[in-house]
Amino acid sequence: MISLKSKHEILLMRESAKRLKAILKRLEKSVCPGITTYEIDQKAEQLMAEYQAKPAFKGYRGFPASVCTSPNRVVVHGIPSKKCRLEEGDIVSVDIGIIHEGYYSDAARTWPVGRISGEAIELIEVARQALYAGMQELKPRNRIGDLSYAIQNYVESKGFSVVRDFVGHGIGRALHEDPQVPNFGRPGKGPRLEVGMVLAIEPMVVAGSHEVEILQDSWTVVTRDHRLASHYEDTVALTEEGPINLTGPQTCDGSSE
Repeated sequence: MISLKSKHEILLMRESAKRLKAILKRLEKSVCPGITTYEIDQKAEQLMAEYQAKPAFKGYRGFPASVCTSPNRVVVHGIPSKKCRLEEGDIVSVDIGIIHEGYYSDAARTWPVGRISGEAIELIEVARQALYAGMQELKPRNRIGDLSYAIQNYVESKGFSVVRDFVGHGIGRALHEDPQVPNFGRPGKGPRLEVGMVLAIEPMVVAGSHEVEILQDSWTVVTRDHRLASHYEDTVALTEEGPINLTGPQTCDGSSE
């Protein structure tokens, strides 16, 4: 059953998201050549404590860290490691969820590590803009399929692919709630959108084939063809005034903070 949030609940989620935005902004400054993904995780934990937030991922279904760190061909769910040291030219997706006053917020960004290739720059931007293409379809009486199709259509128009095996989700009192929010689909299909829905919309965009595989750690998802991947996620509420991006820019095109 899809949980519709009241205005008061969305205000509480906005406060959780506000703290997550601040954590992301400060964490981004620490990403540079030579840092390990373990150090990113430790910095994120410190910031969560500073902002009086609890990590949503640590211990969730056995996940061992506070954030997911996914460099280069890793799509999602990368486990931070002291052995994974980022180098000039890498890209890394950092996925963070927090809990504040009983409400979850969830967001992911893909960041450059020093100077990166033109393809990597474009891939990161397409993943970011794909989310806003989806947000523009977040209207009462539309369906999830309208949002999903908008993301897929935008990504494929740029020559990239969307991952099919992992999707976005509802969010609120739990990290993962109904409905599922695929990054591919057909217009007019799926659950109808309603005021009060809060969704974690998260395009996972790859440079090559959409096919992925899970490594032996049972978490890390990588591209099968070893091409680059980018992940962008925000927690978005559908209100009477329209969609509000709780963890990112307030406009539907992402143009202003």
